[in-house]
Amino acid sequence: MIIKLPDGSEREYESKKTVKEITMDISEGLARVALGAVVNGETLGMKDEVTEDAEFKVVKFEDKEGKQIFWHTTSHVMAYAIQNLFDNVKFAIGPSIDNGFYYDVDLEHRFIPEDLEKIEAEMKKIIKEGYEVEKISMTKKEATEFFKEKNQDYKLELIEGLEDEEVGIYKIGDFYDLCKGPHLENIKSIKAIKLLSIAGAYWRGDENNKMLQRIYGISFEKKKQLDEYIERMEEAEKRDHRKLGRELDLFSMHEEGPGFPFFHPNGMILRNELLNWWRDILIENGYGEIQTPIILSEALWHKSGHWDHYKENMYFTKIDGEDYAIKPMNCPGSTIVYATSPHSYKELPIRYSEYGQVHRHELSGALHGLFRVRTFTQDDAHVFCLPEQIEDEVFKMIDLADFLYSTFGFKYKIELSTRPDDFMGDIETWNMAEKSLQDALEKRNMEYTINEGDGAFYGPKIDFHLEDAIGRTWQCGTIQLDFQMPVNFDLTYVTEKGEKARPAMLHRALFGSIERFLGILIEHFAGKFPLWLSPTQVEVIPVSEKFNDYAKKVVGELKKSKIRVNLDERAEKVGYKIREAQLKKINYMLVIGEQEVNSGKLSVRKRNGEELKDVSIDDFISNLKEEIETKEITE
Repeated sequence: MIIKLPDGSEREYESKKTVKEITMDISEGLARVALGAVVNGETLGMKDEVTEDAEFKVVKFEDKEGKQIFWHTTSHVMAYAIQNLFDNVKFAIGPSIDNGFYYDVDLEHRFIPEDLEKIEAEMKKIIKEGYEVEKISMTKKEATEFFKEKNQDYKLELIEGLEDEEVGIYKIGDFYDLCKGPHLENIKSIKAIKLLSIAGAYWRGDENNKMLQRIYGISFEKKKQLDEYIERMEEAEKRDHRKLGRELDLFSMHEEGPGFPFFHPNGMILRNELLNWWRDILIENGYGEIQTPIILSEALWHKSGHWDHYKENMYFTKIDGEDYAIKPMNCPGSTIVYATSPHSYKELPIRYSEYGQVHRHELSGALHGLFRVRTFTQDDAHVFCLPEQIEDEVFKMIDLADFLYSTFGFKYKIELSTRPDDFMGDIETWNMAEKSLQDALEKRNMEYTINEGDGAFYGPKIDFHLEDAIGRTWQCGTIQLDFQMPVNFDLTYVTEKGEKARPAMLHRALFGSIERFLGILIEHFAGKFPLWLSPTQVEVIPVSEKFNDYAKKVVGELKKSKIRVNLDERAEKVGYKIREAQLKKINYMLVIGEQEVNSGKLSVRKRNGEELKDVSIDDFISNLKEEIETKEITE
């Protein structure tokens, strides 16, 4: 058995070995901090066996897979604690998630915040016992009998849906759970725990099923890590885009339209500045803008493949007795525009951009401010090109993405998402499409990870994950390669030989959802937008009404230069007006008093508290224009 390590070195073993044995062979020090390994793309625990040739990568807590092992195990410990504290608990599922873990339970008792403290305390007692995590294998029949005796209906339903005859059960102390794993060897390495919140969740995400109670939590190897996490969460709470959206009068959500955001004038300034800037960038990069209908016939969605692969996320209506659907994606509209006239190979690539509003059904429990809505606008684009142009077009899209994200100071990571289980087309075409995107990334020396099975149903994709000012990551832009829709819509171009051929189709949205990107921007900047985006860029504050005439003159000069300015003429104290302007995150405040009137100059107070005296109006306007033009990021 040959084991290949990430550095290219190999180790050979005569028979099967556990992950722990292989890791010990590499380094005893590494084995002490290892939580498991990724073996041929699958995450295994330290006790799991490797039985064949494999690519082998040890994972620690700082690795994504290591955190998954750690947090998944902690979810079992939490379930054990709940079992100890409450009677007649029925357990559903308890996975790890991006930031911690949760467990869904069916329990007559309604959890309250004080219960979280009790459960935490019980978890710490359990961890002190230092239990080994034991794996037990059973047949489906044995597992069914086992969980039937324990009156665990949800486990029985899960077992019934399993294809394999062998079922994995993990035991910690007196707690048994149906689970694939992997898990920690021993729970004593869980040193710091925090249970975060209580929520409701429908069994299997289906609103027709029973509502369960969900407890979210997180855990770490060291208390210091937990303290840092809590500090980040407190900072995140201050930056919450829903809170800032209200305070800065950007947008609101209402029960009359759950999941449908209402943008206010300030929010529309922010949105329009962003989109108008990007519209100009796209024109410079050879895109023609189109707009396609929001409602299209049901027959179109059968043709595109959305009916078979995306129907549960769509809204439907009838017009003149015929069936129609509200679009969840913009791509079919672009194919119709392309097909309205014949095309020659000389015309390709053809690049269409569209700020297209789409509607997708989301469960009410999943809705979250601008991050998870039922209608949103995509900065969509569809490029129709020759097969040999794919790589160059992907390069151009990567360059656009880099330009966009760097403008706002975002770092980013890239994932290559491959063929999902529910896919359209043939595997050979998919393999070619995946290789095309992979080759493009490697030729650009872009670091990326493979996200197995998370491609769109019509093609693989490159996904961009942004890192914000406090280290959180957000899935944002995407580049998708599609050979399916040109076939479905019979799209062609005329080759050099006068023959008809299929174009390749690239889908691209780099903001992703405009609404979601705005939410990310609000939190990234904590509402302190760069000058070019700020709804109000300058607040003019006269000390008293006798200085209003000069203040109005200053406002007039700023407006002539297209600066967004507000005059605060209220009969309030200057200090109060300044504090209010600061709370509104306004970039510059001009305090107008006798000195400014006599000198014809300005006293400038920046948002960060810095003050400038005796600034001429012309110089102030010139500096503002430069800051707007360069898209400078300031405090």
